[in-house]
Amino acid sequence: MPHAVIVDVIRTPSGRGKPGGALSDVHPVDLVAGVLSSLLERSGLESRQIDDVLVGCVSQVGDQAMNIARHAVLAAGFAESVPAVTVDRQCGSSQQAAHFAAQGVIAGAYDIVIAAGVESMSRVPLGSSRVGGTKAPGLVHRYPDGLVNQGVSAELIAQKWGFSREQLDAYSAESHRRAADAWERGAFDSQVVPVLGGDAEAVAFDETVRAGTTVESLAALKPAFRTDELAARFPDVDWRITAGNSSPLTDAASAALIMSEQKAAELGLTPRARFHAFAVVGDDPIMMLTGPIPATRRILERSGLKIGDLDAYEVNEAFASVPLAWQHDLDADPAKLNPWGGAIALGHAVGASGTRLLGTLLSHLEATGGRYGLQTMCEGGGMANATIVERL
Repeated sequence: MPHAVIVDVIRTPSGRGKPGGALSDVHPVDLVAGVLSSLLERSGLESRQIDDVLVGCVSQVGDQAMNIARHAVLAAGFAESVPAVTVDRQCGSSQQAAHFAAQGVIAGAYDIVIAAGVESMSRVPLGSSRVGGTKAPGLVHRYPDGLVNQGVSAELIAQKWGFSREQLDAYSAESHRRAADAWERGAFDSQVVPVLGGDAEAVAFDETVRAGTTVESLAALKPAFRTDELAARFPDVDWRITAGNSSPLTDAASAALIMSEQKAAELGLTPRARFHAFAVVGDDPIMMLTGPIPATRRILERSGLKIGDLDAYEVNEAFASVPLAWQHDLDADPAKLNPWGGAIALGHAVGASGTRLLGTLLSHLEATGGRYGLQTMCEGGGMANATIVERL
């Protein structure tokens, strides 16, 4: 079977996902079209050479409706013959797009394919596409007390694993410190493509990174998800998840150029990494965000690798309790966990985060000479994807 390799991964900066954010005036179609066209420019490919474009997007309504992937392909100036499809596996949507792309290459269905992701959370608020789906009679029958939002799930994880508010805030402050340090060292320069914002000035840095974040400043924030109804339902929860130890609402896009190893050689392109293993799991939809733990165990079993064989791991920081629980249960090295900061600092534009993590992971492996890297992502509804890549 052919190997699926990664030739390039790029992303936009992260803008705050609220009115007035640096990228809030940029239509999400144009956000992802920009990274699509940049991939072609950087590789020297013609759009007609692309077999398919797979774009992750969670809230597929409003500006992101009607197969945003196809609209982005056309807006990017690609040949009309290039097809495109939009993928929704919640926060793991673009990671799943990368899985589908690589698996298509391995199966021989694709030679060259782009996996991408986008979310404009300022223009299409998270939850906009939720129109009564959780009220389906069959679902209510199985979960009569109702499902919960992800913030509540993060609280349940913090309670079960016994993480204090200070631990959560300390982890979050360290995420900002690592991200700010990585930016200062130029670690993101090769993967971030500037975007023209609403004021016609180029946005070139992550607006979400706050270099001066401290445990003391985070301690002043109030719990974000407690309500009287939820407090009555979960009386043992201490309610310690805040805006400061959660990932911010974010606008961003990202994309990866994936092809067969043979096609890369034919085109004279140098692969940066190959896909080594894949996994996807379902998990408890109330705890919801614990999926990365069984997903990692499954992918390690499938790959024959051990956690100590991995040189870095990108575990999406939807909330600080998620990577902390993952680290605890996998007995993972904290120095290898999100070494350039995670979503708490770099942002979590949900549809775009999968390929964003892939780019960060690969750049870190190249900078440090590492061989194997893992990325894993918790997802709405209690699921998780895991990917292991091998740097070439």
